Amino acid sequence: MERRIQEMAGGSFTTGAVTKERAQQYKGRVTPYVIVACIVAATGGSFTIRTLNDNSDEFWLLFMPNSAVNTCCEENSNNIGGVTSMDDFLKEFFPAVYRQKLHAHENNYCKYDNQGLAAFTSSLYIAGLIASLMASPVTRKYGRRASIIGGGISFLIGSALNASAVNLIMLILGRVMLGVGIGFGNQAIPLYLSEMAPTHLRGGLNMLFQVATTLGIFTANMVNYGTQKIKPWGWRLSLGLAAVPALLMTVGGIFLPDTPNSLVERGLKEKGRKLLEKIRGTNEVDAEFQDMVDASELANSIKHPFRNILERRYRPELVMAIFMPTFQILTGINSILFYAPVLFQSMGFGGDASLISSALTGGVLAGSTFISIATVDKLGRRVLLISGGAQMIICQVIVAIILGVKFGAEQELSKGFSILVVVVICLFVVAFGWSWGPLGWTVPSEIFPLEIRSAGQGITVAVNLLFTFIIAQAFLALLCSFKFGIFLFFAGWITIMTIFVYLFLPETKGIPIEEMSFMWRKHWFWKRICLN
Repeated sequence: MERRIQEMAGGSFTTGAVTKERAQQYKGRVTPYVIVACIVAATGGSFTIRTLNDNSDEFWLLFMPNSAVNTCCEENSNNIGGVTSMDDFLKEFFPAVYRQKLHAHENNYCKYDNQGLAAFTSSLYIAGLIASLMASPVTRKYGRRASIIGGGISFLIGSALNASAVNLIMLILGRVMLGVGIGFGNQAIPLYLSEMAPTHLRGGLNMLFQVATTLGIFTANMVNYGTQKIKPWGWRLSLGLAAVPALLMTVGGIFLPDTPNSLVERGLKEKGRKLLEKIRGTNEVDAEFQDMVDASELANSIKHPFRNILERRYRPELVMAIFMPTFQILTGINSILFYAPVLFQSMGFGGDASLISSALTGGVLAGSTFISIATVDKLGRRVLLISGGAQMIICQVIVAIILGVKFGAEQELSKGFSILVVVVICLFVVAFGWSWGPLGWTVPSEIFPLEIRSAGQGITVAVNLLFTFIIAQAFLALLCSFKFGIFLFFAGWITIMTIFVYLFLPETKGIPIEEMSFMWRKHWFWKRICLN
């Protein structure tokens, strides 16, 4: 406790600063109990993404070759996009967009630039942004489990409202409730996973959230593909099925334990220790439990986490809470995934192009996450982020060059170049799947000291949703302006974020979560700020 007090007072305490010796004092193993708890909690990742995939077909239409536009619009059931690509849905809620869709004859890059529909789909992000900040005090005061359950209930309500919507107001209210569910779920789940996992496997278990997310994307695409064939209520089934994983998480959350860290923070020390012994499979938890007690005493002395996180001693954590989620969105993963279907169209797959594209990229994304799970606690976070960034830069540049040379406003890619770009896109998705995809969530969830942990994660989620909203709103305009240069735009950002990681992100592998605050005091740059 003494070192925590000195740290809070801004002292120059550095003795015993972060080493892995403390982690070696932590006893225990990975128990079936903790694995089951993490899997149940991680299912929230599948439903929080399930609805974010609603408008993918808008972007597909951007890239369809002119010769395929009429076929695309007349045979909409062949598309793999979300409900905003379904004619029955558009006729009922957005008739103007439906008419525009039937008469889209612009060039390959500006075919479906409708900001009204984009604003509707993106409104969910704003609701999630606000909810993630509201979830922070709930997560701190009532525990991670309470926020997970609350998020699941909100998502169930939103799914029901959207599936039964009879007017636009009802539809928007449903979107708002979905946003609330996303805000609460994304705020609590990564924290839950990081706190439940043993130190030496924290990275891998935390990435169960990303596994659930990628599987959710894949499942959502398959569901949308099937429900588009059901007339005229397929869109209702598509939106309603989002309640299935939400129900699993809500019911599962009722039976989940809270984390030992949260229990101790809320004064339930004896209960927290018993749970810690259970999830570690041993009674020898003195070192880890004492670190939790020390952290909780400091946490309880801080009444306004959002105010305190602005203080100088928390500057590294605040910077990471802002930049990590920002950079994750600016990788350009959306532009890559949204572009893929046209390549399969050019290769002669016709109406099955979108299904094949979605299955391939979704499968690659999910599979590559397991690469990260297997290596993150061995190689470390920095190695994966830097190597993944380098590979994504190369892939973005190659795609930009091919499109710039071979894909103009009135021409299509040859089959040979389409195959090449498909390979490059898969390599990009693989790199994202083992680096910024999962680590964009893992790193922020493990670096915050307990006293600002809920606030820090709330900021992380809010920033992620804010930039998701910005990119969703700006992507069409950027595409029309930059054309193939959009890929160079994102390559530039990946270059910046890779340099940022190399210079400013210390390695967190193997460091106990309650010892993480001392890590910054050994870093060449952050120690100048933290110790002054």
